[in-house]
Amino acid sequence: MKPLVVRIHHCYRMTSNTSIGSLQKKYSVGSFELLSKTAPIQAVSLLVFGPFIDYYLSGKLLSNYRFSSSAFLVLLLSCSLAVFCNVSQYLCIGRFSAVTFQVLGHMKTVCILTLGWLLFDSQLTVKNILGMTVAVLGMIVYSWAVEAEKREPDSKTIGHTKNNLLEEHVELLKQRIEESPAKDVELGHAK
Repeated sequence: MKPLVVRIHHCYRMTSNTSIGSLQKKYSVGSFELLSKTAPIQAVSLLVFGPFIDYYLSGKLLSNYRFSSSAFLVLLLSCSLAVFCNVSQYLCIGRFSAVTFQVLGHMKTVCILTLGWLLFDSQLTVKNILGMTVAVLGMIVYSWAVEAEKREPDSKTIGHTKNNLLEEHVELLKQRIEESPAKDVELGHAK
């Protein structure tokens, strides 16, 4: 059942990111304005549904946990990182393509797994390591492809631009001929 929850989450994130990006472009809304409108809704939904989902995934109630000062500090650090992550995501939405946004999401996942291993002594399985390796290799290949596309001049665009410039020059010449008075070629005087 847990893989189903993960798949539902991924579908939700892809749909919400795409719709948020299109709404941002449609209404010409800035990143921070969009964040200020959606953050309260997200916070309320997390407060309402979060404890139930947490209990379903871990089998433990949050109210049974005894908070220590170090646990509170880690919770505060986690919340601060989540706010930073949300702000950075909203800065990216509407500026980058959907593929670039997904690549950034995978980079975030790799960072979360690595920091969890470094800071909290989480266990890294072979499956996690292979997944992170594939994600990083995918990011490298994607970056290489984007850079190669930027460097490669597009012959269609160049040809189209040349035709536009030629047409523009012809129009300017026609205008000049029509505006100037006719001259006698042999004498160089206006008729």
